[in-house]
Amino acid sequence: MNRNRQKTWFGIIIGVAVLIVAAVFCVRTVGNLLPESDTFSKPSNAIEISVVYAPEEELYIKDAIFQFNKAGAYGRNPITGKDLARGERPIWVVGKSGSSGTVAEGIRNALIAPNNTNVEKPTIFSPSVRHWLALVNYQTGQRIFDVDGAPATANAPVVMAIWESRLKALQAKHGNDIGWRELTTLFNSPNGWRDYGFQGRSAIYYGHTDPAISSTALSTLMAEFYASARYNAGVSDGSKLTIDQVNNPKVQDGVRQIERLIKHYSARTTEFKEYIAQGLDYVDFVALEENDLIFINMGKTQAKPPEKLVALYPKEGTFSHDHPFAVPNAPWVTEEQRQAAKTFTDYVLSKPIQEKVLQAGFRPVTKDVPLVGPISAENGVDPNQPRAFLPVPDPATIASVQQSWQLVKKQADILILVDTSGSMNDENKINQAKEAVRVFLEDQTSKNNVGLIEFNTTVRPLTPLGSLETNRAQIINQVNGLRASGNTALYDALLVAVKEVATRPDSSRIQAILLLSDGQDTASKARVNDVVREITNARNGRTPVLVIPIAYGKDADVNSLSAIARASDTKVQSGDPQGIRRLLEIIGSYF
Repeated sequence: MNRNRQKTWFGIIIGVAVLIVAAVFCVRTVGNLLPESDTFSKPSNAIEISVVYAPEEELYIKDAIFQFNKAGAYGRNPITGKDLARGERPIWVVGKSGSSGTVAEGIRNALIAPNNTNVEKPTIFSPSVRHWLALVNYQTGQRIFDVDGAPATANAPVVMAIWESRLKALQAKHGNDIGWRELTTLFNSPNGWRDYGFQGRSAIYYGHTDPAISSTALSTLMAEFYASARYNAGVSDGSKLTIDQVNNPKVQDGVRQIERLIKHYSARTTEFKEYIAQGLDYVDFVALEENDLIFINMGKTQAKPPEKLVALYPKEGTFSHDHPFAVPNAPWVTEEQRQAAKTFTDYVLSKPIQEKVLQAGFRPVTKDVPLVGPISAENGVDPNQPRAFLPVPDPATIASVQQSWQLVKKQADILILVDTSGSMNDENKINQAKEAVRVFLEDQTSKNNVGLIEFNTTVRPLTPLGSLETNRAQIINQVNGLRASGNTALYDALLVAVKEVATRPDSSRIQAILLLSDGQDTASKARVNDVVREITNARNGRTPVLVIPIAYGKDADVNSLSAIARASDTKVQSGDPQGIRRLLEIIGSYF
């Protein structure tokens, strides 16, 4: 064989060998990839664990659970991608979201009141912030959670979301570092925003959620107590808030002065994200997690904000929500599940998932994921802030802050307006409305004032606004006797109601009308524009009037009710009889 033929055959052999090696490599590589199909099921031998997480974690945790389960279903280790070892059981995660305070209460109930309607028994509890872990331990008298040892999975500082033009006006007057002292100066100004160069509405509108269930609200309320203790009781910087300070009348009054600027409350941050995006007329600033502000500025709300919202990091300090993964020391968690929970926690802490955490607007907790992307000035936040953090109080003090809520929160004057026209007989609407009023009155705080007006062809005030304790029994008795007949003077009734609450301008109280109607006006002298004008005029003062319409029936005039709701920056709610308690929880959270 000549030398050229030898070279040719040698080249062929080498080429074939390379192809064989490449093929083997590809087979092995493909073997480590999961099928593209999303159809898979829980393996029969899987270790099942459950995780209940804060609603904002849904942005990344839902997909993380899906991918984790998919790997296990195909016999792979979710972290390494390698085949499970012989005898190693896959892990199956069942996840759901829940407001941190509600879930914490459910875990507490599972331990000391298992017959309660709200009972939770998760393998992993991931609240927004570990305040709730400390509260469960405190309220049960047991060390259910390792408060300090629970791994953080995503960071989100609590900020004041404020319109950029408003923040620049504050900085022009007070300097770049803005905190609770400067905000209090604004709050106490009789001219409000006009002292800062703004025309039109002078009133300052503030909003936050319910500290009984919302992590952001609980942290915000504690920050208010810290600020009031510092500026009203001379407490030094850096000291930890105490029960004595929380119970100090001067401190409570200072918090009460901040809370009087509340336009209305809300049960969940989810609603506030949509509300504030409506624009500058709705609210001036609202307490949010930093990721929520990013969410708004990235255009993910239904309404596009007319101006950029920016994060105000109070110079005195704030709290950071680190979304811990905590396994309860409880009888429903086995040792096997505890180890499985650790594996899932490690998976969430892995670089690919932490990159998704960052993409969702949270700050990653691992150093191998740099703080870039949405954590930027473009989205209204500062990666170099916050520069100061408030010390977390002892659990007893946190509980005391929660308990003080009813003492310092803004109370409400609520006028209930019930449609008793003949059309309310259809689809049993009148009885649904009567039941809604009864349930609503059951859950109201005793410091709220309530009144009752019914209307059909004419408008009939039944109970004037007065204390709930005095009026509750009378209103329930009157509601039980309501009968539906006649036509519908909806707009006339609303004008009467708006004028009644507007004649009681008390900046320390929320002024609201709860309207229960099918919305079909057939008898008013007034028109919907007259009502909208009256509501708009009231909103320019320090005490805007909130009208919250509940629409009943398939033929409800949603267009008219929506126009009325928009004028007072609320939303029409459906009077679905199946979800009446959930409906009233949403409405009740306004007050």
